[in-house]
Amino acid sequence: MKTIVIILLVLMFCLSLLACDNAGITTDVKIDYGSSVLFSEAEVKSAVEAVLAKFKNFSGCDLLRLWYDESKSNSAIESYLTSGRGSVNGVERENVIILFSDFYVDSSGGDSSFNPDSTYTDWM
Repeated sequence: MKTIVIILLVLMFCLSLLACDNAGITTDVKIDYGSSVLFSEAEVKSAVEAVLAKFKNFSGCDLLRLWYDESKSNSAIESYLTSGRGSVNGVERENVIILFSDFYVDSSGGDSSFNPDSTYTDWM
């Protein structure tokens, strides 16, 4: 009997650890690589992979859609280079690619910088 109780306690402990894993979810994301004259297909795919890896740090969030739109990206790059971090870090325009995303934040609010139970759209 004592052995059964110990085994059940260990199983409950392991399950509680699994339930605490609140990493960003990227399993069902819809990806659109778009078309580009500025970047190769491999470069766009590399950028997508970088975003997918980084999104895992968005605890409590579920990435719904990720896409590249060259005309939207060019507008956002211009803003980044003139008034964003690009204006102070010396980055070259040809080394900047901006992807867009839609993601859902669960009731935990992610890392508390997002609104709980909300969907963010056109996030760069």
